[in-house]
Amino acid sequence: MTVRWEAFLDHVKERGAYDTVQEAERAARVVLALLGAHLVGEVRARVAARLPEEFALILLNPLQSAEPLSAERFVRATAAWIEGATERTAAWDVSAVLSTVADTVGEDLLTEVLLQLPAGYDLLFGRPQPT
Repeated sequence: MTVRWEAFLDHVKERGAYDTVQEAERAARVVLALLGAHLVGEVRARVAARLPEEFALILLNPLQSAEPLSAERFVRATAAWIEGATERTAAWDVSAVLSTVADTVGEDLLTEVLLQLPAGYDLLFGRPQPT
């Protein structure tokens, strides 16, 4: 089931403690564009199917990534794409967006997503995995 645009952004706005929906939207666009570069095939399509259409299109037409970024470098890349961001604020942005994605896609699909990503992303999604 697809979540509505407003509901998705409301969750991101609340989790990120943003002042405006526009700030939440900017974070969501950047994080989802970077995430899309790291997911492939059916998993990416299934995640997109559960997102609001505009965000699904961003996930399916990602920024190109030459190699999978570690969780730390993913946060740094997010900071580079958001004007005025620091690594600390970018970590906040990533967490607000990816924890909302985790809630949206559900545990089973999230497990498949995490299998496609380098170690450490479980923390970005707010779902620490036992080691």
